[in-house]
Amino acid sequence: MLARSASMRDRIAMYNGNALKVGLFGANCSSGRSATTVPERWSASWEDCLALARLADDAGLDFMLPIARWKGYGGATDFHGVSLETITWAVGLLCATKRMTVFGTVHAPLFHPLIAAKEFVTADHIGQGRVGVNIVCGWNEGEFDMFGVKQREHDMRYAYAQEWVDIVKAAWQRDDTFDFDGAFLKLHGVRAFPKPCGGTRPLMMNAGSSDIGQAFALRNCDAFFVATVSSRKSLAGNAAKVAEIKAQAQDFGREIEVFTVGQVICRPTQQEADDYYQHAIIDNADWGAIDGMLANKNITPASIGAEEYDAKRRYFAANAVGGYPFVGTPDKVAEELTIISRAGVRGIGLSFVNYLAEVPYFCDEVLPRLTRAGVRVTR
Repeated sequence: MLARSASMRDRIAMYNGNALKVGLFGANCSSGRSATTVPERWSASWEDCLALARLADDAGLDFMLPIARWKGYGGATDFHGVSLETITWAVGLLCATKRMTVFGTVHAPLFHPLIAAKEFVTADHIGQGRVGVNIVCGWNEGEFDMFGVKQREHDMRYAYAQEWVDIVKAAWQRDDTFDFDGAFLKLHGVRAFPKPCGGTRPLMMNAGSSDIGQAFALRNCDAFFVATVSSRKSLAGNAAKVAEIKAQAQDFGREIEVFTVGQVICRPTQQEADDYYQHAIIDNADWGAIDGMLANKNITPASIGAEEYDAKRRYFAANAVGGYPFVGTPDKVAEELTIISRAGVRGIGLSFVNYLAEVPYFCDEVLPRLTRAGVRVTR
């Protein structure tokens, strides 16, 4: 393994000089980020995840980011019906890799902060400073019902999450015994050892999309994961969001890195890429699963009308599940990734219909082009 620095800056940079951090998003869940019925869709088996992590690490990709999912969305494939728990998944992948950062995604309302703090410290020592924490407050009431946990009103979710983060950071940083007397959490005689690897702490990320969610990320995290409607539909939308976030971070007296999401279908010709995108993402979309996702957000034909609902579900199939679609030749995909990098996006979590089948071509063809464009360095 690489020697790890005690610098938080090195953690945030993922120990390399790549201006654009490129990672893989959602590989711990069946079908990944593609709600499709095509037979080659992603399995999310441990064997496939392990092979993918080794491949990505050897190719120089920077991170893997999982989704915290507890039940599927239904449909023909029961989209995300099979998923691997993210912290234990991260530990397994950290053991199998040498360079890249691996995130665990944790629902703050479902994981006691002291347990989460201890789990991530353990993972951090195993990975020698390569673990990251993706904090989510949760929105899927059906999942919370599985645990017998009542979802809080929106703004209260972030008030609770603030206490949660404060406790986790105290457990990582304080050498004394401490109490915590919050509105939600009251702890007595807390001690937590060991501390994170290298005398710093894991890289922290959040993806809150509301104003209060964004403010939470700006106050507490190193990276803000952007997945808004505008960023999913256009490169310009990504650029505008980066400028907004950077300006708001300054109001908190902080700097923050901006990450986003995207779905890649890269082929030797534009026609091949377009044809496969149409085939896998549109013609063979798992419409039942998409209806299930929309229903979880209380979006139905009865609530918004049939015409608007049809447009919404088509948007979900084309953009909302996987993010902005990077569809085209290696030249086109590299050009678009370069555009968002120069707009200030620090990293992107990419998904593929079948990661193992498609990531090698992406790494062989797109990564060298990004190096020539000056947004990545040669390993």
